[in-house]
Amino acid sequence: MPNTVSFITAHFDKYNTDDLASCLAIGGFGGLKRALGLTPAELIQIIADSGIQGRGGAAYSTGIKWRQAAEVPGEDKVVICNADEGEPCTFKDRTLMEKDPFRLLEGMAIAGYAVGAKHGYIYLREEYRHLRPKLQKAIDQARTNQWLGSHIQGTNFSFDITLYSGAGAYVCGEGSTLIESMEGKSGRPRIKPPFIKECGLFQKPTLVNNVETLSAAAAILDFGAEAFKAYGTEKSPGTKLISLAGNVRRPGAYEIPFGMTLETIIETIGGGLEEGRTLRLVQLGGASGRIAPASLLDTPYTYEDLAKAGLDVGSGGILVVDDRTSVIEFLESIQDFFIHESCGKCTPCREGNRQIGRIIARFADGAPRPDDLETAKRFATIMSNCSFCGLGETAQSALLSAIRHFPEAFELGAFGEGDEAGLKANANVKASAAGVAVGETIGKHSFKGERGERA
Repeated sequence: MPNTVSFITAHFDKYNTDDLASCLAIGGFGGLKRALGLTPAELIQIIADSGIQGRGGAAYSTGIKWRQAAEVPGEDKVVICNADEGEPCTFKDRTLMEKDPFRLLEGMAIAGYAVGAKHGYIYLREEYRHLRPKLQKAIDQARTNQWLGSHIQGTNFSFDITLYSGAGAYVCGEGSTLIESMEGKSGRPRIKPPFIKECGLFQKPTLVNNVETLSAAAAILDFGAEAFKAYGTEKSPGTKLISLAGNVRRPGAYEIPFGMTLETIIETIGGGLEEGRTLRLVQLGGASGRIAPASLLDTPYTYEDLAKAGLDVGSGGILVVDDRTSVIEFLESIQDFFIHESCGKCTPCREGNRQIGRIIARFADGAPRPDDLETAKRFATIMSNCSFCGLGETAQSALLSAIRHFPEAFELGAFGEGDEAGLKANANVKASAAGVAVGETIGKHSFKGERGERA
């Protein structure tokens, strides 16, 4: 595929993923071999030198995160792989686990050695239960062949992995919520401080990393930090796995170097839109990401350039929407998703999502109130500033960016009538024809995109 690269994905389709011997035959666990010959501090410095940022969405320096975790005192530390990937239009972690499960185990062991942990957990989302047998078989084989367990490869380092299944909640992609779930509690975020690195799973010092982050760390130890930095840009070094989906000819998970434009990603890698279709919008980073119009397609895919354009890399999702879907229809689907997935712990998120859902439904029905747009903006701002966790803080990213880039979608004239009374009449006719009352669409959680991953 033109413009794609193979660094993290170097082992894809080159070995039998059910057979450790075939993985070792192509150089598998090379990164862990190298790591065991280094001190933890030297290992962490290599990760820091690579410039890799966390691939779960927050983009925090992995080297700094590992160094902070290593500095926390305690002999009973834990590494958790966040494989809860619940962000709509995000499925690159699933692809990594399907095509190279041993690379993930290797990355977890490397992280454990770096921070001084003896045990790791993979928190696998419920919707990925079909991957559980594959991952468990990989763990069992790695343990049998001394790549996991006591005294790995005859060294003094011991590290084992337990596979844990979630129950299908989007909010459990947030680190502290994931840990609450693992402890048998309701999946709701914790108050911080104390921070996870100091008091995480069962009150133990805990490092939580995303599937892609851990797999990338293993590849960096295997091939070197300089090889990683040969890709990308100065401020966004390396490669990124993206989940390209929606109205493109070739959807899929691809590894790309940072720096190519959104247009190149969509047209060259994704094959462009179907003939006769035009682009409506692009959403980056999953349902919690901002949306962009066609005028921003020349933006390079880097952390810094996207930030300048008011966009985010996020989870790596890139959802392409053509002219068959209106902006309001798109927002309605997004809002239904967040109403369904809010854990309900805090008022701004719980009530804000519901109220904004009602407002968007009125726009969809062609019957907005005169103050609806300002009310939605006010509620969205409150949610961004006051919600307890990242779900509520980012749930209205799509709405706020739509108001910025597509103001015409919220004008009364956009709904086919020139006056408000006519709009309401139209809405009642539409609702009656559907056999429901006006506004009754709230509560029907039918998110139209693929429920991918949230790291």
